[in-house]
Amino acid sequence: MKYYITTPIFYPNASPHIGTAYTTVAADTFARYHRLKGDDVYFLTGTDENAQKIVRTAESKGLEPRVYVDGIVERFKALWDELDISYDDFIRTTEERHHLVVQKIFTKLYEQGDIYKSEYEGWYCTPCETFWTENKLVDGKCPNPDCGREVELLKEESYFFKLSKYQDALLQYIKHNPDFIQPSSRRNEMVKFIEGGLEDLCVSRTTFQWGIQVPFNPKHVVYVWLDALINYISALGYPDGDLYKRYWPAEVHLMGKDIVRFHAVIWPIILMALDIPLPKMVYGHGWYLSKEGGKISKSRGNVQDSFELIRRYGSDAIRYFLLRDMQAGADGAYSEDNLVERLNSDLANDLGNFVSRSLAMIVKYRGGVVPKIGPLTTLEEELVTLSQDVIAKLEERLEAHDPAGALDNLWRLVARMNKYVDETAPWTLAKQEDQQARLDTVLHTFAEAIRILGILCTPFMPKLTPKMFGQLGISEELLLWEEAKRWDVLGEGIQVARGDALFPRIDLSQFIVEEEKTVVSETNGDKNTVEAVKTVSAEEVASENVSEFEPLKEEISIDDFAKLDLRVAKVLHAEKVEKTDKLLKLEIEVAGKPRTIVSGIAQHYAPEDLIGKHVVIVANLKPAKLRGIMSEGMILAASHEGVLEVLTLDKDIPAGARVK
Repeated sequence: MKYYITTPIFYPNASPHIGTAYTTVAADTFARYHRLKGDDVYFLTGTDENAQKIVRTAESKGLEPRVYVDGIVERFKALWDELDISYDDFIRTTEERHHLVVQKIFTKLYEQGDIYKSEYEGWYCTPCETFWTENKLVDGKCPNPDCGREVELLKEESYFFKLSKYQDALLQYIKHNPDFIQPSSRRNEMVKFIEGGLEDLCVSRTTFQWGIQVPFNPKHVVYVWLDALINYISALGYPDGDLYKRYWPAEVHLMGKDIVRFHAVIWPIILMALDIPLPKMVYGHGWYLSKEGGKISKSRGNVQDSFELIRRYGSDAIRYFLLRDMQAGADGAYSEDNLVERLNSDLANDLGNFVSRSLAMIVKYRGGVVPKIGPLTTLEEELVTLSQDVIAKLEERLEAHDPAGALDNLWRLVARMNKYVDETAPWTLAKQEDQQARLDTVLHTFAEAIRILGILCTPFMPKLTPKMFGQLGISEELLLWEEAKRWDVLGEGIQVARGDALFPRIDLSQFIVEEEKTVVSETNGDKNTVEAVKTVSAEEVASENVSEFEPLKEEISIDDFAKLDLRVAKVLHAEKVEKTDKLLKLEIEVAGKPRTIVSGIAQHYAPEDLIGKHVVIVANLKPAKLRGIMSEGMILAASHEGVLEVLTLDKDIPAGARVK
C-alpha cells in the first residue's frame, strides 16, 4: 500500500524551535512505521518562503530575502538531520518547480471563472498572513489567539478566489467523510466556521514583489495561502509527474491546530475547483505549551533551542519526550524538568534498566551466549499474549496518528518485562542445579523481549534499535515489523555484547551555569589581545594584569598549536543577546554545518555589519553556556585601547577552510 504524508511547510522567518520539531518528528514516526510494514511511503516537508513577513524580516536585517531565507532553511535541514528525520523531499516555495505549477493552477482557475479581479480593503495581519473584516478584530487587533498583534488597513487591487461557491459542496464532503478532519474536535470547529459563511479569498498582492508573479498580470504576486498549499502537489510534479500519479491523494496532512482552517477549508476547495481528489485526512495536533501555559513560539519569545537539547540528551530522548507527552487532540506541557524526568523514569529506569539487567545476566550465567529455550510456563505464555495485544493496540494508535497512545501501550510491555525479571529471579535459579533448564528459558525470553522491543521502538527512536540489536548480537536484517509478532525468532548460541547504558541517568544540575560567571570579552574588551569567548570566574577576571600591552605568554610547541582547530566561518545571522549590552549571538556555517557562537563584540559591531562576513573561529573549543545560550567556539578579534576588530577574510575562501 502507498502512504503519502506531509508536514506543513514552515515559515523560515527564524530558526526552528521545539514546537516545530514536534510536527516533523511525529510525521517521521508515522512514515517509519509504514516503511517497516512494507508500505510504499513518501514523506514531504519544506519551507514557505513567499510571504510578506519574510520580506520585512529580511529588510530589518539588511539582507535580500533570498539570502536571508537560505540561511534559515539550512538551520531547518540541519535540525531535521539531528533528529533523524527521514523525509523523501524538501520543497521550497522559491523553487522553479513550484512556481510553474502555481502559475498553471492560477491561470486555470482564472480561465474557468473561479478567480476574478476586484479591489480589496481590509485589515491585514502580517505575521498571520491573513485579512480580517473589522467585526472579527478583537480590540482592534488580530483575533488569532496566538497572535493578538496590530493589524494594518490595506486597500489594493487584488484577485479573489470564489470560496463561497464551494461552501455547500465542502460541507457535504465533510458530512460524508467524517475522518477527513481529525481529531473530531477540529472537525466540529471547521463545520461551525464553514456554516458561518465563507467569504471569497484574496489571492494576490501588489504592494510587494517577493513571490510568484501572476503570469497574465505581472504586477500581482500570488498571495501566500494559494501559493503555499499547492506545494503538496507541486512537489509531486502535478499534473503529469510519476510521483503525482503514484502518491496523490495524500493519506494525511499533519499540522498544528492553528493552521487547520487553511488546510480543511481553503485547500479542499482549491482541489474541488481543479477536480482533483481531496487528501484522505487533515490532522491538527495540539501545541506544546511552556511551563507558564503559553504556546511555545518565536513570537512569544519562549522558544527552546532544539540543537542544545539534542546535544544534552540525544535525539532519541528528545523524540521520545515530544511524542509521549502530547496526548491526541490535546496540548502538551513542555519544560526541561519534565523532559529529564521522562528520560530518567521511562528510558533509563524502565527500558534501559531492563536491557542492561537482562544482558548482564546472560553474560554472568551463560557466558554471554543466549541459551536454548525450554518449556514455557504460564508466565511466558502471558507475555506472548500481552505482546500480541500491545502490538495490535500500538498499530491501532499509529494508524490513528496518536504516537502518545502508541507509546503508552508499548510501555505496558516494558513494565511487564521488568516485573517478569523480578518474578523469575534468575539469580535464585542460578544457584539451583535442577533449575538450569528453567533459567535457560528465562534468559532466552529476555533476549526475545529485547529483540521485539527494539523493533517496536524503531519508529519513535531510530538510533536506539541498532544499539539494542548490536548489544544483543543480532543483525538488522531482523528489523521487520512482522517479526515483532513472533517469539521464536532467536536460536541458541547468539553471543551478546554488552555496551554502554542505552540511556544514562541525567542530573539536570550539571547543565546549569552559574550566573555570576561572565565572558572575557564583556569585561576585558580594551586589552591588546586576540579575544576568545569563554566563561571565567569573577576572581580570574579581577586577577588579570591589565597593562598597556599584555606580556607574551610562554612558548608552546608546534604540537600544542596543532591542537587548535582554526576555521573560516560564514556569518549567516546575528542578533543582540537580550539584557546585555556587549554580547552578540551569531549563527554561523562551518563546512556546511550550522552552529551558534556568543561573542562580546556588540559595542563594536552592529549585527548587520557581520552578516555575510567570513571570520576566523576556534572550532574545537568545548561548548559553554552563556546567558542561557550554548556557544560552540570562539570568534577571533584583535583589540587595543578600546578599539576592537574581528578578524575577517578579504578573499573568497570557503567556510570550513583551515587557518594555519
